[in-house]
Formats: sequence, structure tokens, C-alpha cells
Amino acid sequence: MPAPLKTATRRTLLVTSATLASLALTAPVSLAAPSPSPKPSASPSASASPSATPPAGMSTVGGARLGRAGTQVELTGGAPVLPKGLTARSWIVADAESGDVLAAHNAHWRLPPASTLKMLFADTVLPRFPRTTQYKVARKDLEGVGSGSSMVGIKEGETYSVHDLWLGVFLRSGNDAVHVLSSMNGGIPNTVKEMNEHAAELQALDTHVVSPDGYDAPRQVSSAYDLTLIARSGLQKKDFREYCSTLTAKFPGATKKDKKGKVSRGTFEIQNTNRLLTGDYDISQYQGIAGVKNGNTTNAGATFTGVAERNGKVLLVTVMNPEKDDHNEVYKETAALFDWGFQAAGKVTPVGELVPPRNAAQASAQPGANASSEESGDSGDAGVAGNVSEKPVAGAVTEDGSGGVGIAMAITGGVLVLLAGAAFLVNRRWPLPDLVRRRR
Repeated sequence: MPAPLKTATRRTLLVTSATLASLALTAPVSLAAPSPSPKPSASPSASASPSATPPAGMSTVGGARLGRAGTQVELTGGAPVLPKGLTARSWIVADAESGDVLAAHNAHWRLPPASTLKMLFADTVLPRFPRTTQYKVARKDLEGVGSGSSMVGIKEGETYSVHDLWLGVFLRSGNDAVHVLSSMNGGIPNTVKEMNEHAAELQALDTHVVSPDGYDAPRQVSSAYDLTLIARSGLQKKDFREYCSTLTAKFPGATKKDKKGKVSRGTFEIQNTNRLLTGDYDISQYQGIAGVKNGNTTNAGATFTGVAERNGKVLLVTVMNPEKDDHNEVYKETAALFDWGFQAAGKVTPVGELVPPRNAAQASAQPGANASSEESGDSGDAGVAGNVSEKPVAGAVTEDGSGGVGIAMAITGGVLVLLAGAAFLVNRRWPLPDLVRRRR
């Protein structure tokens, strides 16, 4: 299958970064499922503790070399060597716009994904409910949340907006928020079914969903390649871009009644657990980072998919389960791969490609396929379009007032960027629906 041609005209977007206020980020925030979770029973295709070596035969979606074990890279003159000290079982570096895979290591190794699977949950369910929809949480909505799960703090009997719930999913990786949204979406089994169908549509064929929140479960797997496909699809949606790049937000607390019978409901602050976005005591905020999602469970180890822009180039990097257990190691290896990718862009021969969704590939052969469905506002099942703002958001506070310090300004059809320092302007390109279609 031929690689997609780069579109002749690439939209340049003007991004204004909000100046970030001083944040007290000295104490680490837990990742998804920070406490040990019970190990599920072993299964042939998705064991709780995957073997130390990749299988002999892996998928070749995106190119034959991506199905090979080990590191795949094709350096040309002037290309930098890959970073030393990479210990992840699987990783990939790809151009978010063209889909070119610049380098990969065991790209199709099927491994437990942890909360990076929430990217697929969001890409599947986000279009279903307006963000202003209000929902009162019942006891049954919170049943089945795994022991040791990361939680945003949703309370039975309280009412939350869909916007609140998505902030809980993306910032705190809240499994409670995932379960409530799944209940709204017809229940866990229906949501899992739809996520598996959507993964198949995206050609993320290494992925099998058992639990929509990414909690360790028998036979639940994905791959660095698939998570990168899923992130690329999700980033076509304005709300997805907003949530995955939000640094802090106000989340509704419990309703209280004082001695005089006066009822009030306060808020508390939640912070994004993506350490390339927020920084930490041993790692700096990565220049140009704009999301996407992290995860950490007993069986998956640390996983992360990130997107970043530098000098007009937008890259996606996924890292799964570094063997080195240093603090924030998954982010350190991701940052090293980003640095390499930005230096190597244009100096390496791609070893594969990020394939388009099935219906996008079919649509490219149809009359009028060049028209962007994002421009038309069609959200579509493929997750590659729609949900686009026509005007910039005026400031850092979201429409229901739950914004909080550090939420960057939204821009026309674009992405939110969170960078330390003073406000500044940059030219920015971003993956568009046309770029994930086969163009002849």
C-alpha cells in the first residue's frame, strides 16, 4: 500500500501561549493506578506479565520493517544516531502530519497499555455528549472500578457536567470518571464493544480492549504503533486537544450544608499527571509539548504517548514499559526520542507509516474526498474530524468556569500549547483530516 502523499497546502496556525503562573509542583502526582493492582490470570495473547522478548511474528501494518523485532531506523548522511540508554520494550517516533515513521523499536509488540488506553476511550466517546450535559451519579455508575485505581474524586449523588468528567479523565486519569461516562454511553460492555470497533476502524489491530479505563485485565493489549495511531486520530478533535493539554483545572467537590442549612458546593484543583507537560523536580517541562496521555499499572509498567512541535514540525512519540525504573524514566526516554526526532527529521528514510482509518482510505477514492470533514464539522466515526472551534477562546478559563491556572488559550481549529515563560507567538502546523487520508 503506497504511503500517503503530503498535502500540497498545509494550514499554518497561529498559537498564543498563555503565560503560566507559578505552580507548586514539587510533590509528584500519581499516575494511573498508582497502587499495585491485582494481576489477572495469564492468557496466551495478553499475559499479565509479558515475556522479556518480543514475539517472532508481529503485525506488518504500516510496513514490513515495523513487524520486525528490534530497532528499525534508516540513517542517511548527517542524521544523528539514536539516543543511548533507551530501555523501553517498545517505542516509536513518527511525523504527526505526514505519518512517516522515523524510527521504531518493536513497534507492534502487544503489551498492556495502562491508561494510555484512555486515548481510545476518549476518541470513541467524546463526540457522543455535549460538554454542557449534566449527569447525576448513581451508585451503579461507580461499580467495578478496580482496586488501586487512580480517581478524580467523583461522589455518588452529585451532579457533574460532561466537561467536568473529561477533565477528570485526562488530567487525573480518573477511572471513576471513565466509569461514569461509560454508564452514560450504555454501560461498560457497550463502551468496550465500541472501543474495539473503533480500534479496528483506525487499523489499530494490535489493540484489544477489556476495560475502558486501561486497568490491568486479561487479554487487554495495545502497541506503541496502535497508541500512536489512536493519538493521531484523537488530536483531530478540538476537545481532545484541549483536554490533553490542560495543565490544571477546578473540579466540583461535594455538596455541603452548614449549621444554618445553607447548601454550598466548592471546588478543588486537579493537575495533569503528564510530567512533560507540568515538569517535576527531576525533569523539565518539554519545549513544545501539547499532550497526550500517560499511564502506569503493575502489569504495564509506565507507558506514555506524547505530541510536540518544534520549528513547524509536529512529532508523536510513544514509549512503553522502560526496564530502567528510575523516577520519571518513561518521560526521560520520551524526551530523548523527541530531541532525536526533531534533529533527524528530513535526514532519515522512513521505516514505515501511520496508516489512515479504513473509511478515510476509502473516502480518498471518492469524489470530493479532498474536502476536509473537519471544516464541514462532521465528527464522523473515524475520529479524524469535527469538533472544531471557529473563534479563539478569549482566555484560560473554560466555558463553565472550571479552567484554573495554566490552561493555555485555544486557537482556531488548532491545539492548546502549554509552555513555561512569557507569552509568545509561533507558527504551528497540525495534523488535519486530509493528511490521514490516502491521497492519489
